[in-house]
Amino acid sequence: MQNQNLATHNLLQRWGLHNATVYRNPSVPLIYQLSMLQGDGSSTRPDSINSTGSLVAYSGKKCGRVPKDKRIIKDQGTEKDVWWGDVNIALSPESYGEVEKIALEYLGSRERLFIIDGYAGWDVNHRLRIRVFCTRPYHALFMKNMLIKPTEEELKKDFNGDVDFYIFNAGPQIIEKPIEGVTSEGCVAVNLTERKMVILGTQYAGEMKKGVFGVTHYLFPKQGVLTLHSSANEGENGDVTLLFGLSGTGKTTLSADPKRKLIGDDEHAWSDHGIFNIEGGCYAKCVDLSKEKEPEIFNAVKFGAVLENIEYFSNETREVDFSNISITENTRVSYPLEFIPGAKFPAQGGHPKNIFFLTCDAYGVLPPVSMLTPEQAMYHFISGYTAKVAGTEVGVKEPQATFSACFGEAFLALHPTLYANMLAEKIKKHDTKVWLINTGWSGGKYGVGQRMSLKYTRAIIDLIHNGELKDAEYENFPIFNFRIPKAAKNIPSEILNPRNTWKNPDEFDKQLQELAQKFQVNFKKYEDKATIEIINAGPKL
Repeated sequence: MQNQNLATHNLLQRWGLHNATVYRNPSVPLIYQLSMLQGDGSSTRPDSINSTGSLVAYSGKKCGRVPKDKRIIKDQGTEKDVWWGDVNIALSPESYGEVEKIALEYLGSRERLFIIDGYAGWDVNHRLRIRVFCTRPYHALFMKNMLIKPTEEELKKDFNGDVDFYIFNAGPQIIEKPIEGVTSEGCVAVNLTERKMVILGTQYAGEMKKGVFGVTHYLFPKQGVLTLHSSANEGENGDVTLLFGLSGTGKTTLSADPKRKLIGDDEHAWSDHGIFNIEGGCYAKCVDLSKEKEPEIFNAVKFGAVLENIEYFSNETREVDFSNISITENTRVSYPLEFIPGAKFPAQGGHPKNIFFLTCDAYGVLPPVSMLTPEQAMYHFISGYTAKVAGTEVGVKEPQATFSACFGEAFLALHPTLYANMLAEKIKKHDTKVWLINTGWSGGKYGVGQRMSLKYTRAIIDLIHNGELKDAEYENFPIFNFRIPKAAKNIPSEILNPRNTWKNPDEFDKQLQELAQKFQVNFKKYEDKATIEIINAGPKL
C-alpha cells in the first residue's frame, strides 16, 4: 500500500477511506511537486509558484468564510451551554450524519489524499491534537503552516491513535440533495461532542483555521483557559501585551513591533501560567502589501508560504500584484511563525501587563488613548467596536458602526459574558491595564477629518510600554467616562481630547451622542446575562 504504514492504514479503515495514494505529513517540497501535477478538477485555476517561491493557489468562488453555512451540532452535550443564535446555528445529529457521509465518500473516492497532524496551543498542558483530511495540496500546506508542527517523537507518541479534533475537508464537493437544516450547497458543520468538523461546498482555507479556533473557544474555557482573538508580543523585560481589534484597526501592523518579540498575530489563550499562541503560523491580509509598510510580512512571502487568491503582474515574471483585488479584497498569505524575524519560541509569555482594544473610529470622536476601568474593559470587550468606511464594502457610503463581541463574535461558542467575566478575573488578579486606542479619524469623521497618524499611535504605545503614560495627569472624557491624558510626551496635546480637533464643537457633541446611542442599542442583546456593574460602565446620555 503506497505511502501508507500500518498506523495510517488503520486510521483510513476507521473512516472507510480507500484512496490509491495517501500522503501523511508530506514535506513542503513534495507538496509543491504534487501541486504542479494535474489536479482533480477541484480548482478552476492551477496552482503555481510566484517569483519569490511561494505557492499560489485559488479557493474558487468562495474567497472568504461562509458564516451563514456554518452549523453547530445540537445534542445533549451542547444544548445547554452553546450560545445559540445567528452565530451558532443548530444542526441535528441526524443531519450531521448525512453531511459527514457525503464528505467521507468524496474524500475516499479521490486518487490521492493528504493527512496533516499538528497541535493547537503552545502550552503542552492545554494543546489539542488535530488531524486534517483533505485532497488539495494547498490545503495540506496551509494547515502544515497553521498548526504547530510535532517532532518525529511526538508524531509517534501522540498521533498513532485517536486525536482531539478531526477536520474532514471535502470543500470541492457540493451538497446535491436536501438535508434538513442545511440551506445551501455548502456546509461547515462542527460537532463539538464528537470533536469533528466537516467542510463541504467551500475551498477557502480559512475555514479550517477558524474551525480549530472555534473548538478551542468551547473546550479551553471549560479548563479555566480564556481564548482570545488577539495578537501578542513581548518586550525585552518579558512584559507581554495583547492587542485586540477587528479588520482594519492595525492589529497586525502594531503587533509587529521591531522593539518586541512577536508571540502571535491572531489567536491566543490565557491560562494560569500566562498566555500562549494557539497557532503555529500566520494568515495575513495581502491587500497593498509592501516592503516599506510591512517588511516582516512582505519578506515572509517565500518558499513554504501559501498565497491565496492573488493575481500576477505578469505570468512570465510571476511577480504578484498586491494591489490587485480583481479576485477578492480578501487576498491572504499563510506562513509559519518562524518566517517572522524575532518571533518568540516557544510562542508563550507571562501574564499580560497591558491590553489594547484597537478601534478604527470613522466617526472621529473617540480619543486616541483612554485608560479603562475593569468594568469598562468588560463592557468594551463585549461590545468589540470599530467602524467601516466608504469603499470597504458595496453600498457603504457613510461610516458604519460595527460591533463584534469579544472582537471575534463569529468564533464564540459560549455566551460573550462568560469570556468577559474570565477576562475581568484575570486582569484584576494580575493587575493588567486595559487601554482603548483609536486608530481611526481625528478632527472630523471620515471624509472630513484625517486618519490618526501611525507615528502618534506607535508613540502612545511606546509610552504605555515604558510606563510613562500610567503616571500622566488624566481628565474625564464625557458620556463614555474614559480617563484620558491631558498631555503626553511627543504627542500634540490637542489631539488627546478629540473635541479640540473639530472646527465645530457642537457637531462633535452631536456625533459623540449618536455613537453612544449605537453602543447602547448594541449592548441590549447582552444585558440579560451582564451584571449591573458592566451595564453601568457603558456610555451615559
